[in-house]
Amino acid sequence: MKAHEIYNTIDPALVTRMLDWFRENDRNVYRSALASLAQSRKLRLVFVQKKPVVDQYAWILKTLKSKQSDTIGEHLLQAWLMAGNQDMLAKFCDEVGIEHDGKGSVTGDLPEELSEETVDKAVDALVADFDPKLVTLYLTVFNLQKPGGWPALSAKLESDDRLSLS
Repeated sequence: MKAHEIYNTIDPALVTRMLDWFRENDRNVYRSALASLAQSRKLRLVFVQKKPVVDQYAWILKTLKSKQSDTIGEHLLQAWLMAGNQDMLAKFCDEVGIEHDGKGSVTGDLPEELSEETVDKAVDALVADFDPKLVTLYLTVFNLQKPGGWPALSAKLESDDRLSLS
């Protein structure tokens, strides 16, 4: 699943959470993304900046749904997950046995295989502690880190009713 496909299926409230986090914690990333998206639409940044925040968010989401915004969209997802959701990432790494820096950044190699049992245990632990939509988003983005994803994780994302982006 590409970034634009994620944005086409994601609950808009989750995108609002992400954008709120950037506005509160890393305004430079927010401004940079806004500028890049405006430029990709051949708009002046000031045109978008003059909009009320709610309208900016709606415009950003609409733009991120476009295939041409994949790179920016993926960067935003990765930056938010890595900086704003470290507890969840670290818990996942612990559950599946991936070496990390204590904040969820992988320090070793990603595993070649993930067993169904390991994935089931990790998903149960994450859903117990975090918003299932956020968990789904993270697992979807994580599964993009290996070409074709991990079969057990892909199957879990498709079959577990708790895991939905919408």
